[in-house]
Amino acid sequence: MPKEFEIAREFEVDATPEQVFEAVTAGTGGYLWPMEPPEPRVGGKGPFGSEVIAWDPPHRYSNLVENVEGISEQTRNQLDYTIEPRDEGKRAWVRYVHSGIFVDDWDNQYDGAAKHTDFYLHTLREYLTHFAPRPAAFATFDGPEASKSADALEVVARALGVGAEAGSQVRVHGPDEFDAVVDFRNPYFIGLRTDRGLTRIFGRNHWGYKVGISLHDFAPDAESSIAECEAEWQGWLNKVFSQP
Repeated sequence: MPKEFEIAREFEVDATPEQVFEAVTAGTGGYLWPMEPPEPRVGGKGPFGSEVIAWDPPHRYSNLVENVEGISEQTRNQLDYTIEPRDEGKRAWVRYVHSGIFVDDWDNQYDGAAKHTDFYLHTLREYLTHFAPRPAAFATFDGPEASKSADALEVVARALGVGAEAGSQVRVHGPDEFDAVVDFRNPYFIGLRTDRGLTRIFGRNHWGYKVGISLHDFAPDAESSIAECEAEWQGWLNKVFSQP
């Protein structure tokens, strides 16, 4: 049965309002996924068939789509960002509201959306603090069917050598070994940060889907190497779930 939802979050970040506004409109590949920037006016075209319904840089941006393309579980979808300066404009306060209508499986869809929101907004802060305004080479992919299992994210965590504590420095055993900071860790998601980028691991098995991985690479040569990195990570992830 269709039912409205609203997910609201507030946070402060060590970035100017201008930097935040740029990230949520033109720099989405750095923390979410690449999207066409919105037309800079009310009534302009936004990403995924949306319409810009608020445009006041660097303080307010909102878009709305009435029929969400490619997502059968949802119809109306609205994203709203309100940004205010703090510390004489050296920092920013952000209020983010995601609202709309879920058509079916409301509790599961809402729980997944709410928990993903926390992870995406954390990644936004990581991007703004450590990498912005550098452009990102982006890749995303899913594990095999076996990664839908109840313990799938923990299987990935053990294979990577990542424990349960955020803030720790670890030696990651992925396609190659590398040192990283565990910038986010809970039962649903794992975030890894290195000097060159962010690796995001999504335990979507908790909502009946496959485990997913996204790569945000900010190195100067990233565009030329991201396809190879994606293939290596995809092969590694498939191998993790092919073992007994």
